[in-house]
Amino acid sequence: MGHLLVVESWVGSMSRLLPRAIREGGHEFTFLTRDLHHYLRSAPEGTAHPLLGARNVVTADTNDPEALLPEVERLHAVLGFDGVLTSCDYYLPVAARIAGRLGLPGPGPEAVGNACRKDATRRVLAGAGVPQPRFAVHGEWADIARAAKEIGYPLVVKPVDLCAGMYVRRVDDEAELATACRALAGFPVNARGQRRAPVVLLEELLDGPEVSVETVSHAGAVHVVGVTDKSLGGAPAFIETGHMFPAALTPADAEAAEQTALRALKALGLTEGVVAHTEIRLTSAGPRVVEVNPRPAGNRITELVRHVTGIDLAAAFVDVALGRAPDLRRTDTGLRSAAIGFLLPHTAGTLEALDGTALEDAPDVLEVQLTAPGTQVKAAGSNNEYLGHVMAGDPGGPGARDRVEALLAGVRTGLVIR
Repeated sequence: MGHLLVVESWVGSMSRLLPRAIREGGHEFTFLTRDLHHYLRSAPEGTAHPLLGARNVVTADTNDPEALLPEVERLHAVLGFDGVLTSCDYYLPVAARIAGRLGLPGPGPEAVGNACRKDATRRVLAGAGVPQPRFAVHGEWADIARAAKEIGYPLVVKPVDLCAGMYVRRVDDEAELATACRALAGFPVNARGQRRAPVVLLEELLDGPEVSVETVSHAGAVHVVGVTDKSLGGAPAFIETGHMFPAALTPADAEAAEQTALRALKALGLTEGVVAHTEIRLTSAGPRVVEVNPRPAGNRITELVRHVTGIDLAAAFVDVALGRAPDLRRTDTGLRSAAIGFLLPHTAGTLEALDGTALEDAPDVLEVQLTAPGTQVKAAGSNNEYLGHVMAGDPGGPGARDRVEALLAGVRTGLVIR
């Protein structure tokens, strides 16, 4: 039995999947947070709070690594940790630093830090010759405007240190660029109270579909679990509206995506003790790396993988954090594909009507989760404003996405926001 130090977490599905995987693996965990109320305010309905399964809950300033590291050393001397992990992007670098400081398994802190900063990722991949969009990083408006002209409109504006698609925007001219930069400058601190880097990443706008490659690294080898597709909406934002696993690709396109992801992981040094989610655009000029995430995929992609292959990526995340070989054996689940579709609010107001009861007994439905009427909502600008999701499987082939889209179309007819 292993004892894991879990440093912060998301409050979504991974906040439940990770404690479950720890418990089912026969392990225990201590939870380390700077703000316990952040999690208590977001307690999931209809089930026991995930933190009730913690052996210990410890409060410390997880936003101050220099003070935190010696404090964790003292905790380690008393409690004895066998691994460190987090499911929250903003704490991946500090979790890697803690593991390195304590001599525990995991990817190198520099590799994780570079993967979690989009500008650093771009520079590392450029140095290694890994295909990616043309880009520039600047902090001053004159430099940003000049670089935008050099790259050419339309282009993509990104923060270098946010996630869930926050403030990622397509811009078609300098006026839209200025608006996007002002909006980003008006968000100087992220949702966890961490001050952001005051720079802007500009990228060439890529054509073609976007996919993600799900991998698990252990003992110096990177294992490809599969490729997931992605649908996007909410222009000029890039909001994930759905996924299907496995992606309906030709063998050549799947291989190209996988090999590009492997090159990116190798360039960054993420070949040991990490479950990764690498996003790739299959452009007309070949695959291009969008970003590399050194943690399991979000938006229930891990559950799509489990429904089709039997592979539990949350459990693999726990295993590699403990330095153990993950179980990546595929089993016959009876499904050939699984997909999820998200419902987006296109206007702000009060959600007056949203009924999914007809979905609960529909064939092939795996999950239904919808926001309760009466909730105040705002127009979707990132992956943080969903009104819910529907997940379905297809036992016969790659038809899960079509099934989900048909189900969501029925739900949308009854959606009322005023």
